[in-house]
Amino acid sequence: MPAPSALLQFAPIVVIFGIFYLLLFLPMQKQKKALAKMLSELKNGDSVVTTGGIVGTITAVDKDTITLRVKPNEVKLQFARSAVSALVTSEGSK
Repeated sequence: MPAPSALLQFAPIVVIFGIFYLLLFLPMQKQKKALAKMLSELKNGDSVVTTGGIVGTITAVDKDTITLRVKPNEVKLQFARSAVSALVTSEGSK
């Protein structure tokens, strides 16, 4: 009985790496692109959530920083633009 070729021995490993790429890495790249687009489109008046869980309204946008107005005392806090994790939609603020 002849031994299987080296290509056939490595085929399952190549298939597994292909599945990992399609299921893990491709969705992560899409999510990273969507986050970068959202961060580049931030503007005054947007309600956002930071990575620390602080919810506020943007009052100023600079190149690398944003200033948020946070309730209840209308305190203004400055954050790195990359600290924003999500926009708060009108349905989420009810």
